[in-house]
Amino acid sequence: MPKNKVTTQGYFIRSLRNAGYNTSRVYDRYSPEDNRKWTIVINANTDSIFITCVDKGEWPWRGLFHIDDASTIFPQGLYINTDSTDVILKHLEEFKVKKLDDKLNNNNERTRGTTKRKEK
Repeated sequence: MPKNKVTTQGYFIRSLRNAGYNTSRVYDRYSPEDNRKWTIVINANTDSIFITCVDKGEWPWRGLFHIDDASTIFPQGLYINTDSTDVILKHLEEFKVKKLDDKLNNNNERTRGTTKRKEK
């Protein structure tokens, strides 16, 4: 069974969500000629940190991530080259990016129940 790769969007998002970050997919339909694979956003309501994966297939261009937040938290033009999501998580913690205090899907412990409709 193949090992999950850091350049796989689902694996990357799951790792960030498991660490407590609010993460959403932004775009993943770049042209085949483009070296970018996908873009996600972290904390869209507060920080809006965009992470774009760049992958040419071979090292050092495999696992290259561009982090952009209009220079509010991270320096402009920050690229991180890694084969591990732990390095990305370490940078997020070092720059004090806020984690979620509650669950990812905050429903205030409500569940979707069945309600009886009034008969006419």
